Amino acid sequence: MIKFIELFAGIGGFRNGLEQTGGYECIYANEFDKYSNSIYKRHYKECDIRNIRSVRADEIPKCDMVVGGFPCQPFSIAGSRKGLDDKRGDLFFEVIRIIKDKRPSIVLLENVKGLLNIQKGKVFTSILRAFQEFDYNVQAEILNTKNFGIPQNRERIFIIATFGKA
Repeated sequence: MIKFIELFAGIGGFRNGLEQTGGYECIYANEFDKYSNSIYKRHYKECDIRNIRSVRADEIPKCDMVVGGFPCQPFSIAGSRKGLDDKRGDLFFEVIRIIKDKRPSIVLLENVKGLLNIQKGKVFTSILRAFQEFDYNVQAEILNTKNFGIPQNRERIFIIATFGKA
């Protein structure tokens, strides 16, 4: 059984998908937004509602995998486009803080495709370097929901990081 934690959990999309495939168990979830958290709790009973900045790494259980969708507004063409300079954008570094402590084998993150080209690609390069600094191999790919049987044209970037130098 692969034990994972879900950060920026929203209403539990990653959890739902992983648990339906079998072999995955969510052992911790965090979602600060009270409305999303309310729905998450209705479906899964537990979810830490604290701001992730105030959660100490030692309060989060050791895990095999970290999943999540850190806030997209700073990277979206419909948002501020301030990238990591936005207080929501720098929440990405909370993911790094936690993986630095937990050292999961796999990290799976999702965001808007604008993450790739904001500030002429400098933000995405910073994200890649943050993972590589802690010996993660990183791959990213843009996927569109319309190619997976969902009647919506919604492109997202998925970042997969695996622990250990290649």
